[in-house]
Amino acid sequence: MEDRYLQQKRFKMLGTEGQRKLQEANVTIIGCGALGSAAADILARAGIGTIILVDRDYVEFSNLHRQTLYTEQDAIDMIPKVEAAKRRLYQVNHHVAVEAIFDHADAQMVEQFAGRSDIIVDGTDNFETRLIINDACLKHQIPWIYGACVGSTSVVKSFHGDSSACFRCLLPVLPAMNETCTTSGVIAPAVYMTAAYQCAEVFKYLSGDIDHMHKELVWLDVWTNQHHKFGIEKIKRINCPSCGEKRTYPSLKRINQTKSTSFCGRSTAQIIPATGRTLTLDDGEHVANSQNLPFKRTPYFVQIDYKGCRLMLFANGRLLFHGIQDVNEANSLYHQLFG
Repeated sequence: MEDRYLQQKRFKMLGTEGQRKLQEANVTIIGCGALGSAAADILARAGIGTIILVDRDYVEFSNLHRQTLYTEQDAIDMIPKVEAAKRRLYQVNHHVAVEAIFDHADAQMVEQFAGRSDIIVDGTDNFETRLIINDACLKHQIPWIYGACVGSTSVVKSFHGDSSACFRCLLPVLPAMNETCTTSGVIAPAVYMTAAYQCAEVFKYLSGDIDHMHKELVWLDVWTNQHHKFGIEKIKRINCPSCGEKRTYPSLKRINQTKSTSFCGRSTAQIIPATGRTLTLDDGEHVANSQNLPFKRTPYFVQIDYKGCRLMLFANGRLLFHGIQDVNEANSLYHQLFG
């Protein structure tokens, strides 16, 4: 059989030995939306030995313009993304072992996969899960590749070793608001550019070429042709609870995670944001205005009507989702709207 990796091995920075290392590697991808599915496709075609996919969502038609692993039939059948991705990746390269986990990526799960992976690729859509990935990877001393895209912009950063600031240093206080694909849209070229940068970092690390990994945070805009790099070494904090001198890895503790519950006998889910995250009534009004959603504001709450659901954001940051009982669905909507 013709060597499917021949052209890849001819690339001198990788070579035969680098290809062997790729084929022996175990890579976990947290999130199989736009970035995760694009990264999974690239890594499977490159011959990564084992790919673990973690995602709690299913395929929808609004995914198809940028998530190329999925088909219209997947959306019609509402197939879980990890299952649709696994099926497609096996058709792409049946030599790659793909493990599909259809579940919410909480701290316990992320730490479990950090303990058995060589590297983790960020395909998530919210800061809270990224902080969990950050803490789990630091605790188990493996790298992870942060990636985010919205509109036409991309951000990528490799986090590995202790010499630089970690993701928590970069975000000492979790931002209350963040642009998301739901609020600002996204185009496919921004997705593929982000995933390409992430996968290149994976190749560098797994092949042993750590010196060429990005030390800066990379930001680029495929529409306006801007490209910038930002050094973050100087913002490393010695008292950071994740990478500092006295580490407690706070995001791995249940008390610091977003709390989600459903009300028995009622089609209502409640979400209390994680410690350090403060949503305000102004944030709720901003989301409603940016999405042209009907809303009502009182001194005590903002009520937003969204896709058959009535969302109530209270002044203390607590949210109720009337019309939704599944906490996973409520969590997904929460992160779509508020990042």
